[in-house]
Amino acid sequence: METRRAVLGDAHVERANAQTTDFDRPFQQLITEGAWGTVWSRDTLSRRDRSLLTLALLAALNQHDEFAMHIRATANTGATREDVREMLLHVAIYAGVPAANHAIKLAKKAYEQMDGVAAV
Repeated sequence: METRRAVLGDAHVERANAQTTDFDRPFQQLITEGAWGTVWSRDTLSRRDRSLLTLALLAALNQHDEFAMHIRATANTGATREDVREMLLHVAIYAGVPAANHAIKLAKKAYEQMDGVAAV
């Protein structure tokens, strides 16, 4: 839970916990233990690198909600906007221009929200 909070922020984790029901509690436990407690907590790759890898995979797989959430998490992982832009160029070449194009739109919107600028 410590790693999940460090990456996604306390507010996000508190919202997720508040919305957890008996139905999805086992799933929340699975991702907390598996993704955050095991994979994200390893020290072989930096949080910045894991963040960029995660974003690339989510963009390639068209996982829009998760992609936007992880864009917001870059505020905590050390992945800069320039890093994200370069990663999305890789996504365009290796996963396709449409996937990267949509991810760029999502990233721009998330950054505007993070900056407090109204998205047009």
